[in-house]
Amino acid sequence: MRKLKNIELNRKDIDEFKKSEKTKLTIILDDIRSLNNIGSVFRTSDAFLIEKIYLCGITACPPHKDIHKTALGSTESVDWEYHEDISDLLLKLKKNKFFIWSVEQADKSKKLTSFSLDKNLKHALIFGNEVKGVSEDAINLSDEVIEIPQFGTKHSLNVSVCSGILIWEFFKRLS
Repeated sequence: MRKLKNIELNRKDIDEFKKSEKTKLTIILDDIRSLNNIGSVFRTSDAFLIEKIYLCGITACPPHKDIHKTALGSTESVDWEYHEDISDLLLKLKKNKFFIWSVEQADKSKKLTSFSLDKNLKHALIFGNEVKGVSEDAINLSDEVIEIPQFGTKHSLNVSVCSGILIWEFFKRLS
Protein backbone atom coordinates (compact mmCIF):
# COMPACT_ATOMS: atom_id res chain seq x y z
CA MET A 1 0.00 0.00 0.00
CA ARG A 2 1.24 3.51 -0.73
CA LYS A 3 0.02 6.98 -0.02
CA LEU A 4 -1.49 8.71 -3.08
CA LYS A 5 -0.04 11.93 -4.43
CA ASN A 6 -2.38 14.91 -4.74
CA ILE A 7 -2.33 14.64 -8.53
CA GLU A 8 -3.65 11.06 -8.27
CA LEU A 9 -6.74 12.12 -6.27
CA ASN A 10 -8.55 13.45 -9.36
CA ARG A 11 -10.16 16.34 -7.50
CA LYS A 12 -12.36 18.88 -9.23
CA ASP A 13 -11.06 22.31 -10.06
CA ILE A 14 -13.15 25.30 -8.98
CA ASP A 15 -15.02 25.51 -12.31
CA GLU A 16 -15.92 21.81 -12.15
CA PHE A 17 -17.03 22.24 -8.53
CA LYS A 18 -19.26 25.18 -9.45
CA LYS A 19 -20.91 23.13 -12.23
CA SER A 20 -21.35 19.97 -10.13
CA GLU A 21 -24.68 18.87 -8.76
CA LYS A 22 -24.70 19.87 -5.11
CA THR A 23 -25.92 18.13 -2.00
CA LYS A 24 -29.32 19.57 -0.99
CA LEU A 25 -27.76 21.02 2.14
CA THR A 26 -27.02 24.57 3.22
CA ILE A 27 -24.92 25.50 6.25
CA ILE A 28 -25.65 28.48 8.50
CA LEU A 29 -22.93 29.74 10.84
CA ASP A 30 -24.34 32.15 13.41
CA ASP A 31 -22.08 34.20 15.66
CA ILE A 32 -19.05 31.92 15.19
CA ARG A 33 -16.05 33.58 16.83
CA SER A 34 -13.21 31.37 15.62
CA LEU A 35 -11.94 32.10 12.15
CA ASN A 36 -10.32 28.66 12.14
CA ASN A 37 -13.73 27.06 12.76
CA ILE A 38 -15.19 29.07 9.87
CA GLY A 39 -12.40 27.93 7.56
CA SER A 40 -12.84 24.31 8.63
CA VAL A 41 -16.55 24.42 7.83
CA PHE A 42 -15.76 25.81 4.37
CA ARG A 43 -13.28 23.01 3.76
CA THR A 44 -15.69 20.29 4.88
CA SER A 45 -18.46 21.88 2.79
CA ASP A 46 -16.22 21.74 -0.26
CA ALA A 47 -15.46 18.06 0.37
CA PHE A 48 -19.17 17.14 0.35
CA LEU A 49 -20.46 19.50 -2.38
CA ILE A 50 -22.55 21.67 -0.05
CA GLU A 51 -24.75 24.19 -1.89
CA LYS A 52 -24.03 27.27 0.19
CA ILE A 53 -22.84 28.65 3.51
CA TYR A 54 -24.58 31.58 5.18
CA LEU A 55 -22.50 33.60 7.61
CA CYS A 56 -24.55 35.49 10.19
CA GLY A 57 -24.05 37.90 13.07
CA ILE A 58 -20.45 38.29 14.21
CA THR A 59 -19.23 35.44 11.95
CA ALA A 60 -16.32 36.78 9.91
CA CYS A 61 -16.36 36.68 6.12
CA PRO A 62 -13.65 35.80 3.62
CA PRO A 63 -11.17 36.92 2.60
CA HIS A 64 -9.27 36.68 5.86
CA LYS A 65 -5.90 35.04 6.45
CA ASP A 66 -7.10 33.07 9.48
CA ILE A 67 -10.11 31.69 7.59
CA HIS A 68 -7.86 30.86 4.64
CA LYS A 69 -5.43 28.99 6.94
CA THR A 70 -7.97 26.19 7.46
CA ALA A 71 -10.21 26.69 4.39
CA LEU A 72 -7.26 26.20 2.01
CA GLY A 73 -9.02 27.90 -0.92
CA SER A 74 -12.50 26.44 -0.37
CA THR A 75 -13.87 29.95 0.15
CA GLU A 76 -13.44 30.24 -3.63
CA SER A 77 -15.33 27.04 -4.46
CA VAL A 78 -18.22 27.03 -1.96
CA ASP A 79 -20.85 29.74 -2.46
CA TRP A 80 -21.39 31.91 0.59
CA GLU A 81 -23.36 34.94 1.62
CA TYR A 82 -23.47 37.18 4.69
CA HIS A 83 -26.68 38.01 6.58
CA GLU A 84 -26.52 40.16 9.68
CA ASP A 85 -29.75 38.82 11.18
CA ILE A 86 -30.31 35.07 11.30
CA SER A 87 -34.07 35.40 11.87
CA ASP A 88 -34.50 37.30 8.60
CA LEU A 89 -32.45 34.65 6.81
CA LEU A 90 -34.44 31.77 8.29
CA LEU A 91 -37.75 33.36 7.28
CA LYS A 92 -36.41 33.76 3.74
CA LEU A 93 -35.24 30.13 3.62
CA LYS A 94 -38.59 28.88 4.97
CA LYS A 95 -40.38 30.76 2.18
CA ASN A 96 -38.09 28.89 -0.23
CA LYS A 97 -39.19 25.55 1.28
CA PHE A 98 -36.04 24.75 3.26
CA PHE A 99 -36.30 22.36 6.19
CA ILE A 100 -34.38 24.08 9.00
CA TRP A 101 -32.39 22.09 11.57
CA SER A 102 -30.78 23.70 14.63
CA VAL A 103 -27.81 21.74 15.90
CA GLU A 104 -28.21 22.03 19.65
CA GLN A 105 -28.97 20.17 22.86
CA ALA A 106 -32.66 20.72 23.55
CA ASP A 107 -35.52 19.01 25.37
CA LYS A 108 -37.16 17.75 22.17
CA SER A 109 -34.11 17.30 19.97
CA LYS A 110 -33.75 14.39 17.58
CA LYS A 111 -30.68 12.25 18.17
CA LEU A 112 -28.30 11.88 15.25
CA THR A 113 -28.58 8.12 15.71
CA SER A 114 -32.36 8.05 15.17
CA PHE A 115 -33.67 10.83 12.95
CA SER A 116 -35.23 10.75 9.52
CA LEU A 117 -35.19 13.28 6.72
CA ASP A 118 -37.03 13.83 3.50
CA LYS A 119 -34.58 13.50 0.59
CA ASN A 120 -36.89 15.60 -1.59
CA LEU A 121 -36.48 18.70 0.57
CA LYS A 122 -33.66 21.22 0.76
CA HIS A 123 -32.13 21.20 4.24
CA ALA A 124 -30.28 23.83 6.28
CA LEU A 125 -28.18 23.16 9.37
CA ILE A 126 -27.60 25.97 11.89
CA PHE A 127 -24.41 25.94 13.94
CA GLY A 128 -24.25 28.51 16.72
CA ASN A 129 -21.74 30.35 18.84
CA GLU A 130 -18.97 28.29 20.44
CA VAL A 131 -20.07 29.29 23.96
CA LYS A 132 -23.77 30.18 23.76
CA GLY A 133 -24.81 27.75 21.02
CA VAL A 134 -27.75 28.32 18.70
CA SER A 135 -29.94 31.23 19.78
CA GLU A 136 -33.48 30.66 21.10
CA ASP A 137 -34.80 32.79 18.22
CA ALA A 138 -33.15 30.48 15.67
CA ILE A 139 -34.35 27.37 17.50
CA ASN A 140 -37.91 28.73 17.52
CA LEU A 141 -37.75 29.27 13.75
CA SER A 142 -36.35 25.78 13.13
CA ASP A 143 -38.40 22.80 12.01
CA GLU A 144 -36.36 20.42 14.17
CA VAL A 145 -33.42 20.37 16.55
CA ILE A 146 -30.80 17.67 16.14
CA GLU A 147 -28.00 16.68 18.49
CA ILE A 148 -25.04 14.36 18.51
CA PRO A 149 -25.28 11.98 21.48
CA GLN A 150 -22.23 12.26 23.75
CA PHE A 151 -21.15 9.84 26.43
CA GLY A 152 -18.13 11.41 28.17
CA THR A 153 -17.72 14.21 30.67
CA LYS A 154 -17.84 17.17 28.27
CA HIS A 155 -21.06 18.89 27.28
CA SER A 156 -20.23 19.85 23.70
CA LEU A 157 -18.03 19.34 20.68
CA ASN A 158 -16.02 21.95 18.81
CA VAL A 159 -18.21 23.52 16.12
CA SER A 160 -15.89 22.37 13.32
CA VAL A 161 -15.97 18.77 14.59
CA CYS A 162 -19.75 18.90 15.08
CA SER A 163 -20.29 20.32 11.59
CA GLY A 164 -18.07 17.63 10.08
CA ILE A 165 -20.09 14.85 11.70
CA LEU A 166 -23.44 16.34 10.66
CA ILE A 167 -22.40 17.28 7.13
CA TRP A 168 -21.15 13.72 6.57
CA GLU A 169 -24.35 12.19 7.98
CA PHE A 170 -26.60 14.44 5.87
CA PHE A 171 -24.42 13.84 2.78
CA LYS A 172 -24.77 10.05 3.21
CA ARG A 173 -28.53 10.25 3.62
CA LEU A 174 -29.13 12.79 0.83
CA SER A 175 -26.82 11.19 -1.76
